[in-house]
Amino acid sequence: MRLLLVEDDSHLADSLTEVLAAQRYAIDWVRDGESGWKQIREFVYDLILLDVTLPKLDGIGLCQRIRSNGILAPVLMLTARDTCLDKVIGLDAGADAYMVKPFEIQELLAQIRALLRRGQAGSAPVLTWGCLCLDPSSYEVTYDRCPLRLTPKEFALMEALLRNGKRVLSRAAMLEQAWSWQDPPEEETIKTYVKNLRAKLRAAGAPGDVIETVYGLGYRLKALD
Repeated sequence: MRLLLVEDDSHLADSLTEVLAAQRYAIDWVRDGESGWKQIREFVYDLILLDVTLPKLDGIGLCQRIRSNGILAPVLMLTARDTCLDKVIGLDAGADAYMVKPFEIQELLAQIRALLRRGQAGSAPVLTWGCLCLDPSSYEVTYDRCPLRLTPKEFALMEALLRNGKRVLSRAAMLEQAWSWQDPPEEETIKTYVKNLRAKLRAAGAPGDVIETVYGLGYRLKALD
């Protein structure tokens, strides 16, 4: 899952980025509303965490712009403003939920999970490819019911492969799925992660070529018989 955090408080943003990354989310962070809008136009996000008081374009204006452009990603507003009127304004602008600072981190994580489930309503929650299964809501991956213990980056790459099926994913596209735009590694890093995924799949009983290399292009899952 890819999340965008629009927050001008660098200390809070650093803390949230660390916590959310530990929960296997890919996080992009920007400091102002106009930068947030630029990110939203360039990338698809599963959820947007949005401060209300922002430079250049405030959270209310950004949320209104998001909705007026037909973008349906869940928006969770984070703000120190705690009056009833402030909450009404935020929700009327198109936010899906509203949390007042300071908040308990476990409550924030629960809100994020609830909004992500809501955003996935109507779609199959479990991704499958033959005997390979991945559950985005529980972060479980199995092959023929044998669990695979994946790191957050490995999980994100496996999810990207399953979502694309037989379509080839370039290394650049895989980097975009698992790393924030601020700190992407070299594309060669993907080779190491794919090697590790193949090893863990083999250990679970899968054939070694479940993840195919399409030379010069990228990777995809092997076509089912």
